[in-house]
Amino acid sequence: MNSVKNNFSIKDLENLSGIKAHTIRIWEKRYGLLTPDRTDTNIRYYSLSNLQKLLNITLLYNNGYKISKIAKIPEEQIPILVREIVSENSVKSHSINAFKLAMINFDQTLFYNTYNNLLSERSFREIFYEVFIPLLNELGLLWQTDTISPAHEHFITNLIKQKILINTEKLQMIEPSNKSKAFVMYLPENEIHEIGLLYLNYEIVLHGYHSIYLGQTVPIESLSDLIKFYDGLTFVSYFTVEPNKDKINNYVQKFSERVDPKGNNQLWILGQQVNHLELSNLPENVRTFQDIRTFVKEL
Repeated sequence: MNSVKNNFSIKDLENLSGIKAHTIRIWEKRYGLLTPDRTDTNIRYYSLSNLQKLLNITLLYNNGYKISKIAKIPEEQIPILVREIVSENSVKSHSINAFKLAMINFDQTLFYNTYNNLLSERSFREIFYEVFIPLLNELGLLWQTDTISPAHEHFITNLIKQKILINTEKLQMIEPSNKSKAFVMYLPENEIHEIGLLYLNYEIVLHGYHSIYLGQTVPIESLSDLIKFYDGLTFVSYFTVEPNKDKINNYVQKFSERVDPKGNNQLWILGQQVNHLELSNLPENVRTFQDIRTFVKEL
């Protein structure tokens, strides 16, 4: 069964390209750049080839080409021109667009080819910061606006997870060299958004620390088991959805009481829900970070 999304609304095109729907309509009417079809009820929709063309046009437009000039370029020449101008400054936007198309089409071959092309010129860390983080930030908006389905999001995020895991595994073959800290990586109960935590684990291992990775939806009671085996642990978690704003302050207090009654351990947390913490009442052993880069600077 073909599950590829082939038809897009103008709002979908706006969300995926970053070009306002009003501007797309002007380009369409004035320059004939896109040719939408219509449903039986006369509602306009755009094909996958329209989306591909618009993403290529967007890259040219963002690299200084006037839309009037783009309109005069033969259609078959546009992809060639795009490939020619993909350079140090434009590879980021080109790759993000390629990953979006891979997601829309559930096309893992396009994902791998795009990633490998990036890897020929960039390190994994550079790809994650320059391409994957902006892409992941866009996914939230695309999902909220119904441009993509949860299936699309799961598809692309699992491919990114694979790359994080592969690069982490390479590092885990080496004995930890930094004995000053040991980290426990976990997500609280009902929290399944794992990419951020996986990448933090990669950075921790890269910096030579010992890391104990527990993964998703770990009950707080289970964390107590770790302190029977290790002293001075640093627990790291990523609160994207849970614990929510009504529970997060109680959660932090509960952690201090049950996991760190003697004050020997720390809890470092990131994620959207951190914004709901009452910072003035935080226990001394709890630290918050606004983003991954800030966290990594502390390692």
